[in-house]
Amino acid sequence: MIQVIKNFGKGFMKGVKLFGDNIAAIINFVLLSITYIIGVGLTSIFTRLGGKKFIQTKISKKRKSYWSKLDLKDKSLKSYFRTF
Repeated sequence: MIQVIKNFGKGFMKGVKLFGDNIAAIINFVLLSITYIIGVGLTSIFTRLGGKKFIQTKISKKRKSYWSKLDLKDKSLKSYFRTF
């Protein structure tokens, strides 16, 4: 009788652990998805509304190179601390 109760307890604890692991995986997926959608989605929307381009995506056959010209003498030191 005692052995049956011990086996039941072990099986019950295994089931509870599996259930908890599955629920944790689902909740983590949902929370991370919401965070990604809010964080990246809202940032994307606001940058598009503001007209900010983080990288140049337009292709031009007239340009020889897409490297940005870096003239350290043209900008003030203060502008380097405030890049965006």
